[in-house]
Amino acid sequence: MSRSAAIDLTWGDGDYRFALRWGELAELQEKTDAGPYVVLHRLHSHQWRIEDISNVIRLGLIGGGMEPGVALRKVRTYVESRPPLENHSHALAILSAGLLGAPEEPVGEPEAPIPEAA
Repeated sequence: MSRSAAIDLTWGDGDYRFALRWGELAELQEKTDAGPYVVLHRLHSHQWRIEDISNVIRLGLIGGGMEPGVALRKVRTYVESRPPLENHSHALAILSAGLLGAPEEPVGEPEAPIPEAA
């Protein structure tokens, strides 16, 4: 099984690719004044700050290939003008994929076909 830092999610007004690679994780650390794993822990333990959610999503969009200005506008529309918990699970999934990887294929080997009885 290979793993990627990118994850595809339905969010806001469509389907988007999110990725947090080294550069985005470094900027997340700077913007939140916390290491990425600390932010992940805050999201898991419900100790998060609203900036944790908005920065993870914005940087994930940028890492997924979106222009920074477009990503900022989308975050303002679909995160900052909405209740925080509406985007919590997205931020958690995006940051988890960035730190742990997201599976690109199913785990294990395909099952062998059952032979027909003679």
